[in-house]
Amino acid sequence: MATLHWTTRPERPEDAEAVRHVNLSAFGRADEADLVDRLRHDPAWEGLSLVAVDDADRPVGHALLTRCHIDGAPALALAPCAVVPERQRTGAGTAAIRAALEAARARGEGAVVVLGHPEYYPRFGFARAAGAGIRVDFEVPDEALMVLGLRQDRPVPAGTVRYARAFGL
Repeated sequence: MATLHWTTRPERPEDAEAVRHVNLSAFGRADEADLVDRLRHDPAWEGLSLVAVDDADRPVGHALLTRCHIDGAPALALAPCAVVPERQRTGAGTAAIRAALEAARARGEGAVVVLGHPEYYPRFGFARAAGAGIRVDFEVPDEALMVLGLRQDRPVPAGTVRYARAFGL
C-alpha cells in the first residue's frame, strides 16, 4: 500500500471504543486493548494518546505514551502502537508515533522507552537502551529495548525501567 498523508490528533473521550477496535484488530487479541483500557485509569496516564484518523475523523492508528521511570527519573513508555489491518503500511502508525513523540517533546519530556521491533523504531531515533545503561528486570532481547532522548540539554537517565502497574510487569 502507498504511504498516505495522515491527520493526527489527541484521542478524545468519544474515541475510546474506536481505539479499542484499532488495538483488537491490529493484534488479533484483547491484551493490548485491555492494557489501554487499564492505563486510562492508571496514574501513569498522561493524556498522550494520539490517533491517526481517516477522512471521516475515525481513528485507524494509535500510539500511546504513559509515565514510567528509569530508576527515579521520569520517562515515558511507548506502548502500544497499532493500526487497523486494512490501513497498515500506509504511514498511519508512523504518523501517530511521530505525533505522540512531538507532543511529549513539546511538554518538555526527556526520554521515551519502547519494547519493540529493532528494525522499525530506529526510524524515529530510538537506539538500543543498553548503550545508555538502561535495562528492565524481566527477560527481553537486548535489541528490543530501545530509548529515545527528547532533549539535547538533558541526558537520558541510566537505570532500570519501572513501568506503570497496569502493565503487570
